[in-house]
Amino acid sequence: MKSRTLVRSATALVAAVALLTACSSGSDPDAKAAGDGPETLTVWIMKDSVSAEFLARFSDGFEQQHKDLKLDIQIQEWDGIGEKVTAALASTDAPDVIEVGNTQVAQYAASGGLTDLTDRTGDLSGDDWLPGLAEPGKIDGKQFGIPWYAANRVVIYHKELFEKARITAPPKTRAEWIDATEKLDKGKTQGIYLPGQNWYTLAGFIWDEGGDLAVEDGGTWKGALDTPEALAGMEFYGQLQALGKGPKDSDEAKPPQAEVFAKGDVAQVISVPGGAKIIEEQNPQLAGKLGFFPIPGKTADKPGSVFTGGSDLIIPAASAHQKGAYEVVKALAGEKWQTDMAKTMSYVPNQTSLAGALSGDEGSAAMAAGAAQGRATPNTPNWAAVEATNPVKQFMTAVLTGTDPKTAGVKASASITKTLGS
Repeated sequence: MKSRTLVRSATALVAAVALLTACSSGSDPDAKAAGDGPETLTVWIMKDSVSAEFLARFSDGFEQQHKDLKLDIQIQEWDGIGEKVTAALASTDAPDVIEVGNTQVAQYAASGGLTDLTDRTGDLSGDDWLPGLAEPGKIDGKQFGIPWYAANRVVIYHKELFEKARITAPPKTRAEWIDATEKLDKGKTQGIYLPGQNWYTLAGFIWDEGGDLAVEDGGTWKGALDTPEALAGMEFYGQLQALGKGPKDSDEAKPPQAEVFAKGDVAQVISVPGGAKIIEEQNPQLAGKLGFFPIPGKTADKPGSVFTGGSDLIIPAASAHQKGAYEVVKALAGEKWQTDMAKTMSYVPNQTSLAGALSGDEGSAAMAAGAAQGRATPNTPNWAAVEATNPVKQFMTAVLTGTDPKTAGVKASASITKTLGS
């Protein structure tokens, strides 16, 4: 983000030179001379996003279907990737396809270095995309990021503790959730372990109320934690958080909530489904005793809103192989490989109609059900700077420790507004 302003002019110059060169030569940059071998496409995939076995299957399958194309898949480290992608977008030798975090697309689009794929969304089943993945990839009405996969939080619960409390079915509404958690929060049992700064969970409650963390008004972004909707979401968070012993001044990593749950006296925790595996590693005696359900909504007809994490696929404007790059994106985002990846990695597919691919796994099925109500953080390149200091966390702790919610909301909103406008 620090280099975004610096690279904008460089990117524009590169694009202009490339355009003039293409026009003067009259040639198609994707064209090959007769007798040349397959065209090599460079694809950047982030470390641990998918397994080596999946990538090998995809590469072999893709090349069998596209005899004129060959894939050079390069694994990238998350550490420092922002600067590396920004530099690549401003270069004349960019990779052809890049996996990026779904909330990073706005940052890269601001450089002017991404290919606009708006006219391809119909071909890619864009009407069926998960909103939480599709929205961050759409900047100023143009689709730059193509949804690849998603993951979101669910409620992991201790089945035996539910049985002891005579709770026969997971709650489907907020009211039922509070009622069940009150029954669970007895004796040595914590009804739920919810730290005071789990701000992604708070975001979902705010979205359910019709609010947001920040809103755009006339091209200017403003913090919105002081709105009635945000304060209502925080009020519910406080009710739920009080039914356990979670710290009010830290998040789910301090201490690691999986370790807390693994002690066996916690009835519920909010986590991605994979958190259950970590819990079972900490306490093997809990294996087979954990269940999952979507975060409940205000009404029983749909789950609560959740933050959708995941990845998008982008094509740099400087890619010399635009047609081939699109074929890679189309394949990775299509039904065949979305279904394969969902079953292999337990990710939520990018299309709501493919949620059935996870039906055999309880945790993944709960995640897929919640993903239909997925949302993303405010779609502005400066949101990453907000997260760096995170006034949302400070707002939550202030309210939970007795500060007037409206006063705390005004202060946090002012901080967010200042950062987004900087």
